[in-house]
Order: sequence, then C-alpha cells, then structure tokens
Amino acid sequence: MKKIIYLLTLQISLSLSSSSYAQVSNELLFGVAYYDEYMPYERLDKDIAMMKASGINFVRIAESTWSTVEPQDNVFNFYHIDRVLDAMHKANIKVIIGTPTYAVPTWLVKKYPSVLAVTPQGPRQYGARQNMDITNEHYLFHAERVIRKMMEHIKDHPAIIGYQVDNETKSYQTSGDNVQKQFVQYMKTKFKTLDNINKIYGLDYWSNRINNWEDFPSVNGSINASLRSEFARFQRQLVTDFLAWQSKIVKEYAKPNQFVTQNFDLEWRGYSFGVQPDVDHFAAAKALDIAGIDIYHPTQESLTGIEISFGGDMARSMKGGKNYFVIETEAQGFPQWVPFPNQLRLQAFSHLASGANMVGYWHWHSIHNSAETYWKGLLSHDFEPNPTYNEAQTIGKDFQRLSPKLINLKKKNEVAVLFSNEALTAFNAFSFGWGARETYNDILRPYYDALYNQNVGTDFIDPSVEDFSAYKLIIVPALYAASDALLLKLNQFVKNGGHVLYTFKSGFSDENVKVRSSIQPGIINEACGISYSQFVIPNKVSLKGDPFGVGAQNNIHTWMELLTPTTAKVLAYYDHPVWGKYAAVTQNQYGQGVATYVAAMTTPLQTEKIVKAALEKAKLWGADQQLHFPLITKMGVNSAGKKIHYYFNYSSAAKKVIYPHKAGKELLGDKVVLMNAALDLEPWGVRIVEEN
Repeated sequence: MKKIIYLLTLQISLSLSSSSYAQVSNELLFGVAYYDEYMPYERLDKDIAMMKASGINFVRIAESTWSTVEPQDNVFNFYHIDRVLDAMHKANIKVIIGTPTYAVPTWLVKKYPSVLAVTPQGPRQYGARQNMDITNEHYLFHAERVIRKMMEHIKDHPAIIGYQVDNETKSYQTSGDNVQKQFVQYMKTKFKTLDNINKIYGLDYWSNRINNWEDFPSVNGSINASLRSEFARFQRQLVTDFLAWQSKIVKEYAKPNQFVTQNFDLEWRGYSFGVQPDVDHFAAAKALDIAGIDIYHPTQESLTGIEISFGGDMARSMKGGKNYFVIETEAQGFPQWVPFPNQLRLQAFSHLASGANMVGYWHWHSIHNSAETYWKGLLSHDFEPNPTYNEAQTIGKDFQRLSPKLINLKKKNEVAVLFSNEALTAFNAFSFGWGARETYNDILRPYYDALYNQNVGTDFIDPSVEDFSAYKLIIVPALYAASDALLLKLNQFVKNGGHVLYTFKSGFSDENVKVRSSIQPGIINEACGISYSQFVIPNKVSLKGDPFGVGAQNNIHTWMELLTPTTAKVLAYYDHPVWGKYAAVTQNQYGQGVATYVAAMTTPLQTEKIVKAALEKAKLWGADQQLHFPLITKMGVNSAGKKIHYYFNYSSAAKKVIYPHKAGKELLGDKVVLMNAALDLEPWGVRIVEEN
C-alpha cells in the first residue's frame, strides 16, 4: 500500500537508476509476438521450427495474459509462460516478457468495480482492454502483486533478455471522483492559491470562478481550455508515473544485462499518424533503458514509408538519439495491408535505416476468434507458409548475415521538428474555430512529410530538450501554447546563427493557454520581424505570382494570418482583392540567423518548396536532396565507424539512382559500388551501401 500512496501523491522520481543494460548481443532482433494460450491445438514445437527457418531470434510474450496467469484472486498459473520459455531457450530464441497489466481479469472487476475507469463519456464497461483506472488503489495493488509473483517465478530463466512494462499505456481518459481529487491536490501543489488559478486561467468568465477548494468542480464539464489543458498535462503525468512505478518494480528483479522497455504508440487514424496526445513520450521514456514503439502503416499502393520514418525518428529521439525497438509492426495485418512482393523487406530495412535494432511483428499466427480475428499475423489462420512468411525468411537471413554491419546505426541530424504536447492540447481546444476538424497533427505532419520527401534526416525535440545548438534548422509547427522562456530560447537560437521555420498559431498564448496581450505573434515577433492582429478563413485565396512555382497547387486553405512585416522580407503575398496587401510567408535576418514565418495552411507542394528554401538558406541542401520521394535515402554510421547509405524505392516501377558518395560495397548483393555508379532498384526495392 505504501507504493500505491507513493504513486497517488505523484511523488515518484523519474531519476530512477537505469539497470546497467549491456548490449543484448551483436544481433539485430527479428521476431514476433507469440501467444501460446491462444493456440487452438498443440503446436509449440512446429511453431519454433518455422521460426528457426525464418531467422526469428526473439519472441515477445505475456503482455495480455493476466486472466491466464492469475485465473482467480491470488491463484497463479505460469504454465504457458514456463513452457514457452523452456522451449524457446532450447531453440536459442530469446524472450521478452511483458507485464500483463493492460487487460484486467473478470474476477478483479467483479470484486472491485471501481477498477474500471470513469471517463467524460461515463463508466467503462468490462470487455475491452485498457479500460481501467491506472490510479485506482485496487488495480495498483493487484497489478503490483501479479508483477512481483511473475518476476519471482521467472527472474532466473536464461531465455529472458528483457521486459516490457505494460503496453501502449495511456490514461484512458480516467477522470472519476478519485482522479479529480488527485487533480485538486496537484493544483494546490502547483499554484498554491485559488486566486492564482482564477487569475491565470481567467475563471471569472461565465462564473467559473472557484472560491473554495472544496468547491473545485470536476474538469470533465469545463469550458475553460486552460483548465482542461492542465488536466490533460496531469493525465499525461499519471502515465509517466505509472510506467516509472512499474519499471522500478521490474528492475528490482531484472539482471544487469536485461533491459526494460515499453511499447509506445502514436496518434491513431486507422494507422500510426502523429504525436501521441495522451503520453509525454520524452518524460515517460526516462524510466526505461530502451524506447520501444509500435508502427502500423498503409501498404500496397499506399506504402510510402513516412509512418515508418516518423515513428522511428520519434522513438530514437525519446532517448536522445539512442537506438530503439520496433516492438510491433504489421506482417499481413488488415486485408488492405497484406504486402505486395518485396514490401515486407522494404519495410523491415526502412526501420533499421531510422536506427531500429529490432523489428517485431504483431503477431506470429492469426487469431481464430475475438476482436482481432482479422488482424492477421505472419502466418494465416491455417498456420501454413504463405508469401509473407516466405519473404520474412529472406529478411531473417539478411539480418543474421548483416547484423554486425547494420546494428546500432548512429544518426546525427542537423534538422529537428519541435513538438509540444502542451501546444497540441491547447491548439486542439480551439483548432481553427467552431466546427473545425483539423488538429495539431494535421499541421505538424505536412512539414515532417516535406522533410521526408526531400530526404532530410530529422530528429524530434520537445520543450524539455535543453540544448538546441546541435541543429541548424528547427521547424516549429503551431506552437500555440509556450512559455516566455521557450520563445526567448528560440529567439536566442536564431540570434546565435540558427534557422527557425514557424507556422501560424505559434507564440499566441502562454503555457497556461492564456492569449498574450502583446502584438502577435508575441515574443517571437522580435526574431520574425512581423506583426498581425487579424486572421481569417481563406476563400479562393492564392499566393500572388505563384512565388514557389507550384502551378495548380498555388492556393492556401483553412487559415490565414494577415501579416505586416516590420523588418522581415516578404517571400509571398496573398492574392486577394482585400487581403492582397498582407504577407503570407516572410523571412527575417535576426542576429546571425534567420526566422521564416508561414501564416497560412499551404498545399503539400507549397510546403515542400518553403521547407526547401529554408534548408538552402541554412546550407543543408546536399547530394541526398537530389533524390525525391518515391526514392528515399537515409544515412548513419555503423559500429565500425563506417557510413551506411540506405536507398529505398517506394513505388511499383523500377528506378535507378546515381550513388554520389565514397566508394563502398552494396551489402545485400555483396558488390563493389563506385562513386557516381548507378544503383538499380526493383519495384519496392532496397539497396544498402557501406562506404569504404
């Protein structure tokens, strides 16, 4: 109970000492999630034989098995875990064990109904996973007990290389009375007095003023974006604390050469899309040895690799550039995801090119009943070899052969995208006005996509990153809510010689979502050399004279700020009989650097051209930028200190690229490649060159 109170009072330190994680091996990890308890008949030996034939060297088990390992209160059965551990160890296949806490058993809910979260939409019902209140004292007590019982039972098994705490963890909108009480205590600690809260959040509006702590209302019905944003920050902190709490427990048992990870996910739009609104990934990852992520994406004609790159760049950035694990990605997945020939290989090496040391498929076999029956695994429902499984065999063999060359790829990028969970929540509260459906990720993704399409290596940074000096260009999409300190830091970055590209809705409100009363865009107007006081919704507005040479895409949409330059140079004016005197895109020399400001939602091609101009200004346009999507190239340095260049063809047509770097060897074909030689890429093909 002491540990539960520790969590509930939000006093867990995130400065947990990491286990002295040693490199698991010099092998790339290639594997699957495996669920012996779901199997319709006995076939463990057959599965292992098929895994060995495909080069699979790890399985991930147990993360959703609470009702199996603890079928009744305080009655434990580790049969499925034991037999899989023993069989995998005998076959020299490594195992990652997940704590089974993200799906609660029936008996726990029957005994303690309060385990189910109460949300703004009402109480959760039993059945789905991730329906619990992660702060509930009964949930936490029993979660700790099952973790400890499992760890005590398995901790000495030699097959285990690491542990995954929980799975795709979020707060699940938990906001019942107990959570509201915790939030009040959080507010007391942070703001000290109600007068501070009332003033900072403008709660006099519509009689929302709170005059007594005992009267503090549930935030679920609040119309105040400042208060709702603070509650969202608090809910993200619950996730950070919960994962730190689990990690601390697991590390009491883990060996020094075993890691602790988590399977983070991204905003979901039928596939992995953007920044996760409900988790502060950078904060939550501090308690982990390695960041893990799941990345799902369209395939077939819609395969672009953008989601693979986005998720990989985010996961790598969570731990300051360290290599990461792709704990889940699709093999077959949905019917619209069943890969064309070569696509599974292309996807696997695309993960490595962003710095992954693991590619793990969800899952091994297709499940025969329940919710995910038609989210197919590497094997179909008949368990027989199929084209996807056959292609996985080639990946496994290449991973085994090339692991020393491709593992631990280090990337040093000079471009970063600054994202902010606080800005995301604040922007989404208003978007572009009543009824608007666009969210923060709709602004961030086009700028990330423009970098990807033009083969620009990219990191993610958030406001917690102390030092921006490693970067020459920072792209800042919709930084709607930001502290004075962060905006001043960005100004100083420009003054010192950096380049910043801002979009509209940046600098507008402070960290408490209170709109600044100064000339907009607030503090950054000093570096940007602009001001504005009005914004409108564009109707048939283009950019005067097609300044970026995009032809039919020379129009803007959704939002436009009416900029007046003070010291900035105008790169584009609006083409409109009324708004034509105002600037749409500006660039300003400030100190030794340059700040670019884009005041409107632009088309994809306009966005690419604007990003290209910023890259050229920052002297970041080089040989790799001569290629453009669907030809994608990524670069890093391997463990031997040699540069590795990946080339990907994200199209159904054969392509040719001219290799512009130092002579080396193409690793997949084991052929010498000279500078300026032609590399042939088959449809959905990949080539990997190691420089001499």
